[in-house]
Amino acid sequence: MIILDTPPPDRHTLSEDVQGMLIGCTLVALSIQFLRASELITGQIAGLALVVSYPTGISFGIAFFVLNLPFYWLAIRQMGWRFTIKNFVAVTTMSVMADLMPYVLRVEPLHPAVGAALFGLCAGMGLLGLFRHGATLGGVGIVALWLQDTRGIKAGNVQLAFDLCVFALALFLFRWEIVAWSLLGAVILNVIITINHRRDRYIARS
Repeated sequence: MIILDTPPPDRHTLSEDVQGMLIGCTLVALSIQFLRASELITGQIAGLALVVSYPTGISFGIAFFVLNLPFYWLAIRQMGWRFTIKNFVAVTTMSVMADLMPYVLRVEPLHPAVGAALFGLCAGMGLLGLFRHGATLGGVGIVALWLQDTRGIKAGNVQLAFDLCVFALALFLFRWEIVAWSLLGAVILNVIITINHRRDRYIARS
C-alpha cells in the first residue's frame, strides 16, 4: 500500500467557484469606492483605468474592461482556456459592480490614510479569494500567477514590483502626497497576497 505524504488537492465545485468569485469581485469593487472617496490611485491595470477615468469621464468599468483585453492572449497560451474564461468572467463582473455600486452605496470623502488602508484590505482579500478559485482580475495578476506557478516567484512580490514602477511614473502626474498614500494601499494589498497565497498551504483546485 502506498501512503501519500500529502492528500491530493481537493477540487472546488462549480457553486464554490461562483460564490468565491462573486465575493472576491464584490470586495474589489468596494475597494475602488474607497479609492474614489479619498481621491487616490492604485497600481496595475486598475490604477491605469482610474487614471484614464478621472480626466476623461470614461467610466472605470469600461476602461478596466478594455485595458484587460490584450492580456487574455497570454492567459490562453500559458494558462489555458478554463483559466482565461474565469478571468474574463471576473473582469466583467467586477467592472459592472464597480460602475453600479455608487448608485446603491455612498462613501463620504475619506482621509487618504483611511482610504488607502481600506482599499488595501478589501482589494487584498478580494484578490486572494479570486486567486484561490483559479481566477484573477486580468492584467498583471495573470502574469503574477503564471510566474508563481511556473517559477516559484510570489505573486504578491511580482505585483508590488510592477506597482512601484507605476507609482514612480505617477509622480509626474499627481502630487507626491497622493502617490505616497496610494502606495501605502498597494503595499497593504500585496503583503496580504504574499503572506496568504501559498500553494503549500492552500491546495484546493477548480
